[in-house]
Amino acid sequence: MHGDRADIVALEDALNATERDARALVAGLTEEVGAWRADASSWSVAECLDHLAVANRVYLHAMQPAAEHALAQGRRRRRPARPGLIGSWFVRTLEPPVKPKFRQKAPQSIRPRVSPPLDDAAGRFVASQDDVRTFLRRYSDIDLAGVRFPNPFVRGVRFSLATGLHVIAAHERRHLWQAWRVRQAAERASAT
Repeated sequence: MHGDRADIVALEDALNATERDARALVAGLTEEVGAWRADASSWSVAECLDHLAVANRVYLHAMQPAAEHALAQGRRRRRPARPGLIGSWFVRTLEPPVKPKFRQKAPQSIRPRVSPPLDDAAGRFVASQDDVRTFLRRYSDIDLAGVRFPNPFVRGVRFSLATGLHVIAAHERRHLWQAWRVRQAAERASAT
């Protein structure tokens, strides 16, 4: 990355902050607390991390062909990597705290494994963060705000690559917020 790339640096900083938050979340956490669920329909800390790892990879897989094509075609960066109006609205709906009207079940393709080992789920999440950062660095000089990719979950909807990157970051913040709440509830439950 070179030149004035404050937007790219901000995205990478957000990804780094999320990874630090995830590491703090699991630091000193026992497998029992990491696997605790409030009820059968809710997710554990480990499942939240596993979901993020899977979702990141599915999103990157959808974004990759458009990014590669833009790179091959020489579609150079024209403006900052920020979502447009609709993309910005969508990103805001993902931010914590989660509003009831924006809660919905995760698509089957990105549901977490049932009761994954905490260390494995955390490792998969960190590896997916590395993949997102690699994508960001590789394609930082293309027109991320102008190149579109098909949303892997909503048929017929296309987002800019910039929106996709911001969606990933907001989605991570959302589920880490959820995971912290689960951890706190699990620790309260185990203290009684």
